[in-house]
Amino acid sequence: MLLFAACTATAQQYPLPTAQKGTWDLNLWATGATGEENRNSFTEARIWTAGAFLGRVLTGEVGHGWRRGSLEYGFDVIPLFVTAKTQNVKGGGFEPVVLRWNSIHHLGPVLPYIEMAGGAIFTPTNIPPGNTSNVNFTARGGGGIHLFTRKRQSVDIGCAWSHLSNANLGIQNPEFNGIRLSLGYHWFR
Repeated sequence: MLLFAACTATAQQYPLPTAQKGTWDLNLWATGATGEENRNSFTEARIWTAGAFLGRVLTGEVGHGWRRGSLEYGFDVIPLFVTAKTQNVKGGGFEPVVLRWNSIHHLGPVLPYIEMAGGAIFTPTNIPPGNTSNVNFTARGGGGIHLFTRKRQSVDIGCAWSHLSNANLGIQNPEFNGIRLSLGYHWFR
């Protein structure tokens, strides 16, 4: 009971920046994903990415009950994209659509969120190799938590389903489907 009271007291010291309309969110992040491309083996392929996210909270608190939260829109710039295991390829890309629902229900400095995103990845060679394409499209959906370290700064830990395919730009259209773990650091302004 004392721990819960302490967490609640800490949380009430300042308003959450993710619940304030107009707040800017800058995030530097890195991810690792494992998944399958051809053989339905979840350890078949690995993808490592790193980049920056810029977002803006579009709404204040909306909704009722457990659904209460705020909507954030942003985009990712992905200067580092590396595949491993099936082939080693480097590239980059962007995700022009990142939609995040930030819950207002938190325990002390821990705040959950859910998100979905989509974009494109560009590589110098086809991935996977063969009659595929060097342009691939991404889709992901998942969630995570913000761990607020200061009033307007947080560490972000997330987990998402991740998809990568060329949407039939190549003769063949194999796909990567996997689980992506992410770690990031946010600055809210």
